[in-house]
This record gives sequence, C-alpha cells and structure tokens, in this order.
Amino acid sequence: MKILIVGGNGTIGSKVSSHLSKKHELIIATRNSGDVNLDMADKPSIKAAFEKIGTVDAVVCTAGDAKWANFNELTEDDFYIGIKSKLMGQVNLVRIGKDYMNPGGSFTLSTGILADHPVRMTTSAAMVNGAIHSFVKAVALELENNIRINVVSSGLVEDAVAHYGAYFPGHNPIPMGKVVNGFVKSVEGAGTGEIIRMYDNG
Repeated sequence: MKILIVGGNGTIGSKVSSHLSKKHELIIATRNSGDVNLDMADKPSIKAAFEKIGTVDAVVCTAGDAKWANFNELTEDDFYIGIKSKLMGQVNLVRIGKDYMNPGGSFTLSTGILADHPVRMTTSAAMVNGAIHSFVKAVALELENNIRINVVSSGLVEDAVAHYGAYFPGHNPIPMGKVVNGFVKSVEGAGTGEIIRMYDNG
C-alpha cells in the first residue's frame, strides 16, 4: 500500500512508520521535514500535500497540537489551538484526503486516553479527543467507495514517560509495540468507525 503518515517522525509516528515501512510504501509528512511538508492547522497546506503526492491507499495521522494548562488559565485562543490543529486538522485530512483515497482505502486518526480518563491540565486536549471519537463514528457511516476510518486512542506511551509521566499518576505506561499494533489493526484490518483503545482501564 501507498501510505501517507502525518507526523511520521514523532514519538509514536516514528515507531509506526518503522513498522509499516517493512511492508508498505510510506510518505512521511511533517511541518518542516519529511517527504512532504504539511501543516495540519492550515487547510491549503493539506491540499497542497495531497496534490504533490497524488492518490494513496491509506492516511495515518499521529500528529496534532493542543494546549495543556489549568482550566482557569485557558483563554479562548488556547482552546482554538487544539480545535484548529488536532481536531479540524484531522477532520480536514479526511475532508480533503477522501478525494485522493483509492477505493477501499482507510484513514487512521489518533487521540488518547484523555477522552475517557482525563487528568488535570488537559481540559482542552480531552475535549478535542472526545470530539474526534464522535467524528469517526459518524463519518464512517457516510464515507463512499468502501473507504474506512478508525481512530487509535493510546494511553501514556513508554517513550513519553520522561516528559509526561508526572501528569499521569498511577497510570501504566503502554509499550510502544502495543500502540503500533493499534495502527496496524486499523490500516491492515477490515474494521471501520472503531475507537481502538490501547490502554489499561485499571
């Protein structure tokens, strides 16, 4: 398959890319590096990236920004960081990308445990993650040409414990291999409209 991976050089994206590259042709998209430049918060940038690479068999997104701060400190503009990047960025990947998706292709978006189990400082990120879950379940009913869509929702991954571990007291870090398998399930499986949760509930 020819797969576009947005954020393919990031903490999770690099591991997903490394695994999928063993079987598939990958195109890595990031804001400033990779095979093609793509800024999720900028709709013309998304369109230009697809125009450059042409049709694909799958799109995987492991990128998206959101503001982490105490609720009392969040401004309206702070909320719009997550809305424009992680939420509408992924929505626009689907809105624009569907016209470049081969029949039977798939979209795999990404969120995280905050949609179900938020922690302090994550009101904006949790809100965006929950919205993406609802979007995926709804748009799966309307995508044409047998195009599938799923979202992988991960817990705190092992490779990010040093940076984010203090925010997640008592959480069990998720092995990177387990997270990668969530993306493999979406890309190479047959499901659609699924929230693929890769974390412990306990």
